[in-house]
Parts: sequence; C-alpha cells; structure tokens
Amino acid sequence: MQITRKSVITGAINTREINITPQQYADYLGGTLAQIAFPLLSSEDREFIISGVTSDEWDKYIEELAT
Repeated sequence: MQITRKSVITGAINTREINITPQQYADYLGGTLAQIAFPLLSSEDREFIISGVTSDEWDKYIEELAT
C-alpha cells in the first residue's frame, strides 16, 4: 500500500510502499497503536507511518541531537 506522510522533522512529503492492508491502516487511523495494527512491520516502517520520518532523516538529524 502506498503511504504518503509529511516528516515531522523536515516537513518533506515522502511516499513509500509499505506491506499493509487498507484495513490495518484504517485501524491505525481509528486509534489502534501502530505496534498492534502493524505487528509484522519493521520499526523503520512503523516510524514512517507514525511520523513521516525516513531512515535517512533519522540517521542525519536524530544522531546529530544525540552527539
């Protein structure tokens, strides 16, 4: 399923193909926690759905904050 999200870090709009069903996404949008709605997804894919942050942004900006 194509998921488009706006990054909470950079404001960039990104679209990714993520292996979820429309029902799983509807459950998440309805309030189900991402870990429950998407139990088989990687933490990277769940983070993208939750915040729109890509792994490249995470590596660049979050690691900068940690140092």
